[in-house]
Amino acid sequence: MKLTPSKINLFLFSKLPSAWLCGVRLKTIDENVCETTVTHRWINQNPFNSMYFAVQAMAAELSTGAIVMKEINDSGEKISMLVQENSSSFYKKAKGKITFTCEDVRLVKSNIQECLNNPEGEKFWMTSVAKNAKGDIVSEFKFQWTVRKK
Repeated sequence: MKLTPSKINLFLFSKLPSAWLCGVRLKTIDENVCETTVTHRWINQNPFNSMYFAVQAMAAELSTGAIVMKEINDSGEKISMLVQENSSSFYKKAKGKITFTCEDVRLVKSNIQECLNNPEGEKFWMTSVAKNAKGDIVSEFKFQWTVRKK
């Protein structure tokens, strides 16, 4: 089954309702990039009139995790995935529509292939950069994913 933005957004609704209710949506996933968006609203605000950091983290994680899900699905193998570590940096208030972009597709492809030959699995870092409508970077997230053949 091909993973598409609409299928992954349905997955969000059914399995991660807090992300869906906060407005996190997958917009693009292809051979080069994965993009998610979320718009600052009352339900995802912090006391400082901007988007709560945890909502940004959900959108950023989805922009990396959707790639991992897609590559596992494309491999046809049974592979587990898990975030082991993460870090983040914040540069500006997140207001309006924020787009989270991850371009680490090739990195994931190679690590999925490597994990098939390594009983210990693989660990790799992925980066998601968040920009506002003006193109200014508002935050950056890094996630260390682990994958292991079941």
